[in-house]
Amino acid sequence: MTPAFSGSSPYCYSNSLAMVLGADSPPPSAIEVLTGSPFGAQFTEGGLPHFDPLGWDPDLGLDQAIGLLGWTCERTSGGDAAGAIDRLRRASKLGPVLAGPVDIGLLVHQPWSGGVANGSDHWVVVLDVDSRHVLFHDPDGFPFATLPIDAFAAAWEGQLVECAGPFTMRSAFQRMRQVDTRAALRHSLAVAQRWLSGQPNESRTRDGALGGGAAVERLAASVQTGLDDRTRGHLAGFAIRVGARRLSDASLWLAELGATLAAEITDHQARLLGSVQYRLVVGEMPAAAAALQELAATYDTLGAALAVPAEGSTAWSG
Repeated sequence: MTPAFSGSSPYCYSNSLAMVLGADSPPPSAIEVLTGSPFGAQFTEGGLPHFDPLGWDPDLGLDQAIGLLGWTCERTSGGDAAGAIDRLRRASKLGPVLAGPVDIGLLVHQPWSGGVANGSDHWVVVLDVDSRHVLFHDPDGFPFATLPIDAFAAAWEGQLVECAGPFTMRSAFQRMRQVDTRAALRHSLAVAQRWLSGQPNESRTRDGALGGGAAVERLAASVQTGLDDRTRGHLAGFAIRVGARRLSDASLWLAELGATLAAEITDHQARLLGSVQYRLVVGEMPAAAAALQELAATYDTLGAALAVPAEGSTAWSG
């Protein structure tokens, strides 16, 4: 059965996973929290700032969410384009396939695409591959999109995309155990605390990279001294809005679990980060930097709030 369409470009991987899991899926907002993305920030020397944990990327986040929800799947990657398309064709005959990352700059069905690779990662759900075209749900607002096979393969190879490897896909999804959404979220909190501390993937971080409050402090200083066009465009067009949304969703689900203090902190973080959007766009840099400085001080506080259950002083409800 064709999965129902679910769309949002900044939440492309969460919406794609929700489509693949179908009626058994929790809302994309819960999936996003399960990936661990709200719990941190990272800024790499010479790179772009992101409001997700140090060493985190969506490929890791998907594995985390899938496991917490009690599912398994077959993850494959690599090879050449012809072999990858053949693998995709066979898998899509058995069910929807979560394909990605793909380079969003090469998704030429999108009217704003320049057809030039830009290294921005994106995820889609492949429904079928015939002799000429790939049929897929693109969560950036394009249900039942099509691309010629060669065009899809070029985007899927993702030569400039740093997350995962070329031709990565997840298929053959199976539910191994029934896990309530709240139970999965409750189990994710210990991992969230570790993400905030920068522990889970220290080996994946680059020299000069900063996480959490230190990363946001560096960003605040950069905002004060002047951002280059690439960084400013990235923040204004993507990073701030997705970061604020992640924190807002974390607040919603933490409140559902009875984690009142952590919910209040993430709500405050969402409001602070959301306030940067207008200030950055209109050039109110001192005000934007001040909000980021205030945000930087909240990450340790959130980590302490999430540590409370582990210390046995409070049990999460739900």
